[in-house]
Amino acid sequence: MKIFRDFDHISGNFATCIGFFDGVHKGHQFLLGHLRREAGQHGLRAGVITFVNHPRRLIDPAFPLPLIDTLDERLAKLEATGIDACFLLDFTEEVRQLSAAQFIRSMLHDRMHVRRLLIGYDHRFGHNREEGFDDYIRYGADCGMEVVLEPERQDGDGLHYSSSEVRRALAQGDVAKAAAILGCPYRMGGQVIAGHQLGRKLGFPTANLWIREKDKIIPERGVYAVLATLEDGSVHPAMLNIGCRPTVDGPDHKQTLEAHIIHWDGNLYGQQLRLDVVHRLREERRMESLDALKDQLRRDVDATQKVLSSCQIPPEMRQ
Repeated sequence: MKIFRDFDHISGNFATCIGFFDGVHKGHQFLLGHLRREAGQHGLRAGVITFVNHPRRLIDPAFPLPLIDTLDERLAKLEATGIDACFLLDFTEEVRQLSAAQFIRSMLHDRMHVRRLLIGYDHRFGHNREEGFDDYIRYGADCGMEVVLEPERQDGDGLHYSSSEVRRALAQGDVAKAAAILGCPYRMGGQVIAGHQLGRKLGFPTANLWIREKDKIIPERGVYAVLATLEDGSVHPAMLNIGCRPTVDGPDHKQTLEAHIIHWDGNLYGQQLRLDVVHRLREERRMESLDALKDQLRRDVDATQKVLSSCQIPPEMRQ
């Protein structure tokens, strides 16, 4: 996939769609599959126009908007769909102030060489929000671009394919629902940092994870069965605790992410650890004593192994 950040030296013509594509969920995947077919049928290359920053950040800076994917994760998922190109656009005040007609002609047609644009009927862009699909068709026709209605995925499975629905599911700890919409387990990655070493003393050493991206969604507090991928590419069953460690630190302690990699011992400090969150085992709760905590951790390990023993590890997770 060719990534365009500079739109002044683009060759070839494109069929495209526009969106932030957070999570690149099954709905997005369905749309991009349709886009590839449309592009092929019209002798065009398939391209996606997406944004470095979420437009909501500029329009309403105070609005909390945790994100499913980092930019690198989003680009990797887009590439995996098989599209030819990605136009990476900074959503600036200048872009925001463009009219739909200006955006279609000067940005899409003239600079990005878009000749076929797929958009939803209720999709809006440009500073005049009263304009809609019929207006976009007319503006496109004026400059030689065909604007067509994108299809909707209808599976009959009762799921609503949207990034907002994934965010809600993760905020509630429903990682199974999030995975059903995404088409894969929710993924987090970060650097292993030094902790308090209590887990090792209890017989359950943990890797304490620091996630650099402050906008990355952290699922609801609790204990999760996860697949941990180390820097060497090896994949291991692990359990993850997200919370404040109420048994030893109290409910007001800052939130931590601690992963116990089952049947593995070694030094991971400073390394990057990737976690695919498969199943929520239980909520976080305070134990009466450290012995009670150890007993619960043993049960958590057993539950994790049981859950993950039937989990198919996709080939891409082994890399």
